[in-house]
Amino acid sequence: MAPLDSTNSVLWFAFALGLVFGAVASRTRFCTMGAIGDIVNIGDWSRMRMWLLAIAVAILGTSALHAGGQIDLGKSIYRTPTFTWLSYLVGGVSFGFGMVLASGCGARTLVRIGAGSVKALVVFIVLGLVAYMSMRGVLGVFRVKVLEPVSLHLAGGQDLPALLAAVGVAPAVALPLCALLIGGGLLLFACRRHDGLTLDGLLGGIIIGLVVVAGWYVSGHLGYVAEDPDTLQEAFIATNSGRMESLSFVAPQAYTLELLMLWSDSSRRLTFAIASGLGVVVGSLGHALASGSFRWEGFRDLEDTANHLAGAALMGFGGVVAMGCTIGQGITGVSTLAVGSFLALSAIIAGAMLALKYQYWRAERAS
Repeated sequence: MAPLDSTNSVLWFAFALGLVFGAVASRTRFCTMGAIGDIVNIGDWSRMRMWLLAIAVAILGTSALHAGGQIDLGKSIYRTPTFTWLSYLVGGVSFGFGMVLASGCGARTLVRIGAGSVKALVVFIVLGLVAYMSMRGVLGVFRVKVLEPVSLHLAGGQDLPALLAAVGVAPAVALPLCALLIGGGLLLFACRRHDGLTLDGLLGGIIIGLVVVAGWYVSGHLGYVAEDPDTLQEAFIATNSGRMESLSFVAPQAYTLELLMLWSDSSRRLTFAIASGLGVVVGSLGHALASGSFRWEGFRDLEDTANHLAGAALMGFGGVVAMGCTIGQGITGVSTLAVGSFLALSAIIAGAMLALKYQYWRAERAS
């Protein structure tokens, strides 16, 4: 297959995966912030079970691909030997707090854009700009000089199978053991009660988990080139990081804005991350039009506007610092069994719960 054809194939597959994600997330109301809010507000675990099911499916499917030699998770951004624990904590809390203020995470923002939310479009723009500043601008300097130096070096890698192998567990046993214990445990928890998941929740969790697995296969297998004709080195086609990728929705929003602003620059190209993000919007739009749920939505008042702007900024900064969002770290990263992903996910949940308590406090003061 010629490089151009391979690139186009990867991009179309990425768009299709985003399309499925957007339609399913819109249909099932898949939202991490909403899932946490449901538990805190009314004690309803339905959406959380769907999210945990998606994580379980992603872990089991991704581990199977890695064990079968279809992909090499060591070539992702998540299993690096540098464990930047402070970045995971600061970025995760910032992102979690921001997603509550902005009425949803990066993925939910794209879904809401497709459903007609002008608020979400503003969040997308601000999130993308701050994310870009956190990658290459003034906030990037702070990230690199202050946060990232606080780290640990784990020579064998920071994933759980590698850590088990370091203490004597055979590598061939460590991966399936971790995958079955964590993925299988989450699967049992998500489905343990007959009324714990609706049919939509069951299908939503399974499909979104499989979409993440398919993303790894498209990027890490179909998009893998053992020897790039230009550099004579191995490469992963159409990725921003130069490594294999699956779904993530913070840095890609920055790359989307960059592409739109520098369209005439031939070095800027459509990538897996950008194509999948566009697919989410189109998939959500398709569902909204088909179901009759498309509605234009604007800001309620000045406070609503300020909350969404602040939330978008916190998500843009936090998502880059933590190396992902509720999808990028919470499902995609966790599917690699990287310790940093579990830490970032925990910090995101803590930040969201802190923001919900802040909102309650604000409401009590106003009453």
